[in-house]
Amino acid sequence: MALIEGKHTGEFLLSEGNGSISREEVTIAAAAGALVPGTVMGKISASGKYVAYNNAAADGSEVAAAVLYAGAPDLAVDQQAVVIARQAEVIEAELTGLDATAKADLAAVGIIVR
Repeated sequence: MALIEGKHTGEFLLSEGNGSISREEVTIAAAAGALVPGTVMGKISASGKYVAYNNAAADGSEVAAAVLYAGAPDLAVDQQAVVIARQAEVIEAELTGLDATAKADLAAVGIIVR
């Protein structure tokens, strides 16, 4: 029987700034669902809460703003999480939800996709 291992915390990172300069603690909206490490995140303009990036949205989450550092369960309430928000290099193949627009958005905040 083969076992399939899920994504690990931070495994998408190639490098990040010294200390914790690259990381930010944020609030993930309750409606975001379960998220895996490496999920590209957008920030809802009205609430400031994060959800998975969605290029077709019109609430602010259509702009990629960060990458989720550790997985987040599907909860009925908002939850705190850590994201990579700046000064980092990430592995393209390890990101979830990345497209060309998100790649450019991330570069604008100092997250370089390799």
